[in-house]
Formats: sequence, structure tokens, C-alpha cells
Amino acid sequence: MGQLNQNPPLVISFSESGNEVAEKIATALSVEAQPYKKGEMDPARAAVERGFQQGRPIIGICAAAILIRFLAPFLADKKTDPPVLAVSSDGKSIVPLLGGHHGANQLASDLAHDLHAHAAITTASENIFGAGLDEVPFGWKLVNPKSAKRAMASLLAGAKFHIKGEADWLAKHPAYDPEGEVQLLAHIHHHEEQDAPHYVPQKLVVGVGCERHCPADKIIELIEATLKANKLHPKAIAALASIDLKADEKGLQQAAAHFGVPLRVFTAEELAAERERVPNPSAIVEQEVGTPSVAEAAALKAGSLLVEKQKNTQATCAIGIADEVIDPQLLGRALGTVYLVGLGPGTATLRTPDADRALRVASDWVGYGLYLDLAADAKTHQTEHRFDLGEEELRVRHALELAGTGRDVALICSGDANIFAMGALIYELLVAEGDRAISDAAKRVAIETCPGISAFQAAAAKSGALIGHDFCCISLSDLLTPRDDILKRLEAAATGDFVTAFYNPRSMRRTDLIEIAKEKFLAERPDNTPVIIASNLGRPAEKVRVVTLAEFNPEEIDMLTIVLFGSSQSKSFVRGSGERVAYTPRGYAKKAAKEAAQ
Repeated sequence: MGQLNQNPPLVISFSESGNEVAEKIATALSVEAQPYKKGEMDPARAAVERGFQQGRPIIGICAAAILIRFLAPFLADKKTDPPVLAVSSDGKSIVPLLGGHHGANQLASDLAHDLHAHAAITTASENIFGAGLDEVPFGWKLVNPKSAKRAMASLLAGAKFHIKGEADWLAKHPAYDPEGEVQLLAHIHHHEEQDAPHYVPQKLVVGVGCERHCPADKIIELIEATLKANKLHPKAIAALASIDLKADEKGLQQAAAHFGVPLRVFTAEELAAERERVPNPSAIVEQEVGTPSVAEAAALKAGSLLVEKQKNTQATCAIGIADEVIDPQLLGRALGTVYLVGLGPGTATLRTPDADRALRVASDWVGYGLYLDLAADAKTHQTEHRFDLGEEELRVRHALELAGTGRDVALICSGDANIFAMGALIYELLVAEGDRAISDAAKRVAIETCPGISAFQAAAAKSGALIGHDFCCISLSDLLTPRDDILKRLEAAATGDFVTAFYNPRSMRRTDLIEIAKEKFLAERPDNTPVIIASNLGRPAEKVRVVTLAEFNPEEIDMLTIVLFGSSQSKSFVRGSGERVAYTPRGYAKKAAKEAAQ
């Protein structure tokens, strides 16, 4: 069986007639189907394009031509394109269109079995042998794909192959013969011959210890030298492993990325449990970190020690080996990540690809319930952790502690996570002390921010170009900010002639600050200064208007509204369509006039 694409599939139907089949497939794959009606081709196209660019397998219940037309502009090559399958609306025919040797053929065969359908596989190696030599199972790496292609050509011509090494999955191939004339290699050792396809089982764990802030190149050089000295292939590494105190060590993370494997960590107690098997314990190391060994003890988690501790001036490494290929997810724990995800105003079309990626790869979603609902179209396998409005610190703390256990957590915010959202609170808690302190594991998690389109940007974009010159954003909520500070900022923005966006402009309790803002700004700029009033941006009840500052009625707005006041130079006009737009000139007219006068 070929190694399948690890991303969650997108199962999509394009008409009501295909919905039932889509649901069956989605259930079999433990994902949710995305049904579209006949008149919804544009959003369906966008979903397919987005999923393909994210590397997700695409399963469309539709004519093959629909997927071909949608994806034609995005096709790269067979090494990188994800699987794409077309399924007939009656579920009887399944056609792999792309990614045959990257899981599409196997996926088609599996679905055909589940649906009692026919998999229309056109790949020659599949039709004759049931599998190609470039399809490898989990835990194996093919070092030289071109050699596999040449070997496959010989097999299609009638040749047989023998195996130098051990690979039960290859021995089951119909073309296997212990006396076969074509040689395949299957072992962990580095082999200079490139003519024979070389399949490497990932049985090795490299345990690593290092000084704080050790450069990645020092770790990489040591590992590569150790591998070379022992004639071990780098592709045989399943993971790098260390003590959890090093989970946030950038050099270790970069070294793992260099070898294309995960970094897994263990507690001092877990490593100390290997003390009887460690050949080179250190009393100094035990005194400092609570275990007599890091590199060797971590390597031993593979099963047995293959290479004892090696060292340079800043790092140590040792290599352990398992009897079978290793699943890194069963080894220690991962370095957890908190993705600070800004959803944008609400609609999927205004969500950035980076935010989509984070939502997709996360194992858990944490956030205010409404925000999780806004991201529902991107949900596949994630566990949701819902919090009420007002529980901001609880949800951020929960996200950090959850990531501290090795989970990948999306902390979901509306707009942009760094604009009046959870971004600052994340970093505040990372350095908090006393009763607010978080665990050591939570402090070491990776933080990745996925910027979003904020409400002030969306409101301006839907109404012209009001933020074309200097602007600022002020939250009128006095729950966390002293009222006097807000009044000072209003005064500064008004006298500074900034285009100003007001977040949280009004609540049931607080009604006067937006009224004060209007008074202060009217004192500094014309009555006809444009004002944008935007509510429910990106949602079905969206409403955007442009009025003048004099006309603006603060009583018409609520907490779901954002308000933008223009500067003294901002202008508005009505286009031929009847739409009123607003903009703030940056000074190009003056520049043009000056150039014309020269």
C-alpha cells in the first residue's frame, strides 16, 4: 500500500444528486463533506482551489472535467500535486486524476471497496502488479526515485527483482524472485551505488544534548559525521530526541527540520528510567537536569543503542535503533505549537491561506464559540474547546497548556489576532509570575501568528480607500483600558488629523464615548468628513454605509459595528452605480501639480 497524503481530504459534491455519495465517502474517511448546489459553482471552485493549494486530497462527486478545469492553472508536477479523484454521482465509478503514486490509486481502491464501486486506475504498474516501485509504505524512504522508474520499466518488460536486505512489503510484490536479475536495496546503510533503487527503513532515533543556544550547524555537523563514520543513511532517521528542557531550543528544531524529521522530547524522569542501560552516564548532567544521560537515554527510547555518545564542543549525540520502522508520534511528545489565527471579518473568502493552513494542521481549536462557528467550513478532525465571551485569559491559558502537552492548537480570533485580540495576552502569560504563571512546558511551546484581515481594513475596502493616508485604531471599551486614557487618545487622534477606526464603539452600558469622539472630531474637521459605518462584516447580515460626520448618529451602532472617521482631507462621492465611496488622498495631486509647474 502506498504512503497516503497525510492531509485531511476535501470531499465535495456539486449537486444534490451527489450529496449521498459524498456523505458516505466523508464518513469512511472521518471528515465532513462539503455539499454545494448547482448555482454555487464559484464558491465550490474556490474551495477546490484552496484545498489543492493546501496539499489536501480532493475527492469530487462530479464529472472529471469539472475538476480538470478548476485545477488546470495550479498543476505543478506529479511529485508535488496532491491526489485528485472524480467520483460519479451514483458512486459506482472512481477515477484517480492526479497523484496516482502519492496515494490517489490506493485511496481509489479503498473507496471502491467501501462503496462496492469500480476504481478506474490507469497507471500501468498498478494494473499489472497492483503497485509501483515508487510507492512506499509508512516508515520507509525511497532514496533514488529515478532508479525505481528504470527498475519498473524492466519489470514491465518481464524482469524479476531480488532484495538485498529485508523488506517484507517488497517480498510480497508479484515481481519478486530471490534469483531475479534486478536488484533492490532495503537497509539503513549508506550505499554509494545509485543504479539500484534504495529503500531505507526509518528505524533510527538520534538522541541529542546541547548547550543552551547551540547553533544548528554544530548539531547537524555532529550528526552527519556520526552517520558517515557508521555508514548509516540520513533517511533512516525517524526522529531527533532530547530532554523536554530543550523543547524550545532553536538549534535543535532547525536540525530536525534539516533532516526532515520531527523533534520529540522526554521528561528527565523518563530519560532517567534508562540509567541502567546508559553506557556513559554523567553525574554532572544528572545534577543539572535530573537524568544521568540525555543523548544516549533519548536514543535508547528507540529500543537499543547502536552508536554510543559522540560529542563536539557544544553538542552530544547517540543513535538508537528499533526492530521495526518507528512511528515518531509514539515516541515521547512533540513540541507543541499555538497558532494565533486571525479569521478576518468572518467569511472564508477573506481568510488568509496562512490562517487556513493553521486551522487545517491544528489538532485542537480553542476560542470563543462564535469564532469557532465562523471557521466551521475548515473543520475536519479537530477537537473544539469552546469558551464564553469574557473568558479571554482562560482560553489563552488553556491553549498554552494544551500545546504544552505536545498538541498543535489553533487559538482562533476574529479579525487579526494582534489587533485587540489574544496576541498580546499570549506573550503576557509567557512571562507571568505568581498565581498567573503557566507551566514550564507551556512556556516552551512554539508560537506562530497567522495574520488576518482586520475589521477596519475590510470596512475601508468595501467603501473605497479611506485609510489611504495616516490612520490609527482606538478601542472605546473601558473594561481593560482606563477611561481617561481613552479620552487622551481621542484628543490626540482628533488634533493629529488621523483617519481613525473605532473598535467596540458602543455597549449596553457604555454609550457616551462614541458621542464624545464625534464632538472632538467635529471640532477639528469639516461637517462633511466621511464616516464609514460597517456591521457584521463578512456575514449574512453585513451592512456598510458612508455618511458624513455631522449626519453620524451614535445611537444607531452596537458592538458588532466598526466606525471609521475620515481626516480633514478625506472625501466622498457617489459613483454612477449610486454607491457612495470615501477615500483619503495621499498627496499625488499636489505632486502632479508641482511636476507640471516645473
